[in-house]
Amino acid sequence: MRATAADGGVRCMAAVTTNLVAEAVRRHQTSHTVAAALGRTLTGALLLGVGQKEFDRLTVQIASDGPVGGITAEADAHGRVRGYVRHPKADTPLNSNGKLDVRAVVGEGMFYVTYESGYDIGLYREPYRGAVPILSGEIGEDFAYYLIKSEQIPSAVMLGVLLRARESGETFIEAAGGVMIQVMPGADERTVAAIETSVSNTPQTTTLIREGARPVDLLRAALGDVPFEALSEQPVSFVCQCSYERAVSLISSIERNELQSILCEDKGAAMTCHFCNETYRLDEAALESILSGK
Repeated sequence: MRATAADGGVRCMAAVTTNLVAEAVRRHQTSHTVAAALGRTLTGALLLGVGQKEFDRLTVQIASDGPVGGITAEADAHGRVRGYVRHPKADTPLNSNGKLDVRAVVGEGMFYVTYESGYDIGLYREPYRGAVPILSGEIGEDFAYYLIKSEQIPSAVMLGVLLRARESGETFIEAAGGVMIQVMPGADERTVAAIETSVSNTPQTTTLIREGARPVDLLRAALGDVPFEALSEQPVSFVCQCSYERAVSLISSIERNELQSILCEDKGAAMTCHFCNETYRLDEAALESILSGK
């Protein structure tokens, strides 16, 4: 949900992302700690992307030295997001509070956000890319730090993933979601102060979602007594743009001699998408067809 408060002086976004985070974790078979880190990044990218008017793709990249090795999430303005981590099985011990140590699994590095527009209509524009050092590795704080340092937008960003381990060892996502509140220039100071107080007293986002909260409920909890106007609401999902046809196109771009070698030695080819972990296989007949076309 997108909303506005304080006569347009405050922009608000909220999302329940339990199902899409569960889909991402299922596809990438992540550890529990990486599941939390990836889920927060996907949710943050989704919230940041849905508030943009003119772009085709927003990419959040966490380039870090922690065990996860880096996280990438890509979102659009229509509630679709996809993403991956370099080392999905990486893990760290619980922190001193007995919770998943997302900070430790992420480590230190840089936080990048790239906006790209014009591609949907065949018009190339130079992408905009902002970068800041990773502030904490807790993801939500890093989104807020990026917004204030790179875009000069003071923001509150609350991202959460609540999970538990099944007896089989699989990760079960109980709740996931987030809230992003952005204070625009000229916003009423008393209203901003009221929102700051309300946000500091808001229960954890995942607690509210587990109790059945919808995006509108998350905004109401975060904003407290400050009234807001809902602008739009739409479904969100983990969606990848890869396909068998794209895999064929990429393999077709390989030089003929190399393709011939793949056919003779492997009797086929396989391509795995980083974003969704889907594997596309081309058998001998498919490769022979590509070669005949060359």
